[in-house]
Amino acid sequence: MIRMERKMFFLTKLCTVLIFTNCVSGDYPKAQNVSWLSINFKTLLMWDPKPTNYSYTVEYSVIGQNRKKNQHCIRTMETECDLSNSLVDLKAIYSADVLSKPLLGVNSDLIEFPHTRSERFTPYKDTLIGRPEFKIEVSKDKRKITLHVEDPPIALFNEQNQRRTIRDVFADELQYKVTFGKATSTGKKTKISASSEIELEEEDIDPGVSYCFNVQAYIPSRSTDNQLGELSQRQCSPGDDKSVFEEYGIGVIVGFIPAALGALSEIRLWGGSNLAAKHFSGDDGEKP
Repeated sequence: MIRMERKMFFLTKLCTVLIFTNCVSGDYPKAQNVSWLSINFKTLLMWDPKPTNYSYTVEYSVIGQNRKKNQHCIRTMETECDLSNSLVDLKAIYSADVLSKPLLGVNSDLIEFPHTRSERFTPYKDTLIGRPEFKIEVSKDKRKITLHVEDPPIALFNEQNQRRTIRDVFADELQYKVTFGKATSTGKKTKISASSEIELEEEDIDPGVSYCFNVQAYIPSRSTDNQLGELSQRQCSPGDDKSVFEEYGIGVIVGFIPAALGALSEIRLWGGSNLAAKHFSGDDGEKP
């Protein structure tokens, strides 16, 4: 009891001495739903809820090393922290803590602040790869289609302050998966290419036919559920003037034939019936 009274006396004196600052005691809510969101190495640490009478400070580190702070995420009222440029070693394993602290300029009697730790995160293995852009080139003889894929840019820059691409990071580990099929068909094929210039020749395509393509990054060294990047927008190559079969599809034409034959049979039957009626009525079609 005496110790408690002494502690309260000390805190009262401390708050009195700190004339130019506020002094509060008590706990602060812990951050919730702490998670990583990373696309093309643009890496955000995110959490809830929005603070009211307190703030958040983010501390991060490579596992087993001293923790660091990002200057933009100290006593912040935001619920996200951009750590893109802080996670320098892309293959290292990181963790982060979100600490609940008093507002800037306010002191607290707490020795250890409430905090919530994130899951471990490795940029090289965990960042999502965004959709690539590509252009289609058809050879003059129409026997080859080449897809020129632009390696997606990332949020990081090199020493010359030039934006890097995913090829700069993954090098030979980066491949592309192409999903394609005839524009008039629902059938699909796939092809894996280690190059950003993807060639499709006669074993892959029919000359002069229009094909539609989707491309996505493929990194086989990653875990199975994170090997594929975001699917590109669908693009189609030009084709020759379409035949009836290409225009409408074999299925439609095959379905049309029985209907056409049936209609033709009805016309014949109707015509035959009229002739028979005229014959039995004695009407030969000539006027007396």
